[in-house]
Amino acid sequence: MLLGPAALLMAALPLSAAAGDWIYLQQRPDGVRSYSDSKPANGAYARIPLRGRQTATASCLGLTPQSMQARALSYQSVITKYANANGLPPKLVSAVMRVESCYDHRAVSRSGARGLMQLMPATAAELGVHDSFDPEQNVAGGVRYLAKMLNRFGRDVRLGLAAYNAGPEAVAAHQGVPPYPETVSYVSRILKLYQGS
Repeated sequence: MLLGPAALLMAALPLSAAAGDWIYLQQRPDGVRSYSDSKPANGAYARIPLRGRQTATASCLGLTPQSMQARALSYQSVITKYANANGLPPKLVSAVMRVESCYDHRAVSRSGARGLMQLMPATAAELGVHDSFDPEQNVAGGVRYLAKMLNRFGRDVRLGLAAYNAGPEAVAAHQGVPPYPETVSYVSRILKLYQGS
């Protein structure tokens, strides 16, 4: 069953979704997007969770490995600049950006996170980011926040990533990576990219 935009918004409300529910997004060559609660039989699609924080999944739809690499390369200098300024490996920052937005500076998640590093408006304001869609500002703020999370948790990459995704209070409360499926998956995906596996 295909869902219209209004139905999709209603379905996306956390209170109406059971854990493990998904919406499938397909984009035709003419740019028209369709949403369904059934997995498409053929063609490229993005799977969007109904619960948890979406990490701009739709930004990856239709990208080939070559186009993803081209996107990544277009931000390599800004990644390196701010990673070095904050004492982080550029490869880690790139992996976070890949999972957060697929290197799409216009990405917006269902929860309202924006830009390459998917900054929530309140976090962006706290970091002095006035335009989350400006790649330079977004990466500067996002990398500074990532470094802050890593420093808070003793430079433990797993915990720093979990804090970036779920918030530092959740990591502190669980004394480790919170057992949220989206956060566990998020940390695992970034570590695979970062470690090159």
